[in-house]
Amino acid sequence: MLMKKSRFAAGLAAVAAIALLAGCAGGTDTAASADAKPDYTKMTSKELADHLIFNGGFNLAHETQEGTTVAARMTQDNIQKMCTESRNKPTPEQVGKIVAEARASIKYPEGGIKLGDWKKGRDLAWSGFGYRAGHNNDNHASREVGANCYNCHQIGTDRTGGNFGPSLTGYGKTRGNTEGTRKFVYEVIYNAHSYFPCTIMPRMGYSGMLKEESISHVMAYLLDPESPVNK
Repeated sequence: MLMKKSRFAAGLAAVAAIALLAGCAGGTDTAASADAKPDYTKMTSKELADHLIFNGGFNLAHETQEGTTVAARMTQDNIQKMCTESRNKPTPEQVGKIVAEARASIKYPEGGIKLGDWKKGRDLAWSGFGYRAGHNNDNHASREVGANCYNCHQIGTDRTGGNFGPSLTGYGKTRGNTEGTRKFVYEVIYNAHSYFPCTIMPRMGYSGMLKEESISHVMAYLLDPESPVNK
């Protein structure tokens, strides 16, 4: 994976990851058939984009690890539709709907939100493994699904991450390991739209990419005083 991306390159990577993992792109009725010889000059920008993505960019029938297809991943839900329609600039009314729906989707761990093992969280935060669709799907039985945090965030000082999202270096040191901080971090990881409507950050918990245990480990990496993030 590329390290220390420019904002443009990181943006493309993030959009591609969200489209494949969280289903950010929707189907189209206007794109030309893959069997035809389309005249690109007669297409609108939307028709051209849809054609290149859906008739040449992805094998929509390809089976995925969650037991569906790439096409199913790319079917938008309510939040994604609102963000698309508003070009990621939702109206105040849409913001209210997005935040309310996102917060309603969050499921909290029984017994409260607790930190896991920061060492496991470090491995997860710096791993992009899992849910990639292609000729050789990721085998989740052989390796744990990663959180892919490093692709957009600088985390700690011992490795080089991305610069598209805000830096998380010293996150726990500056914010503290309080009940309120743990709740905020859990909710952002689970469904970031609950605070940042139309964010490009994947909904790691809502989508099922990360289980509660994995989220607890990533949280420990961010908040535990012993973690290299906070040194």
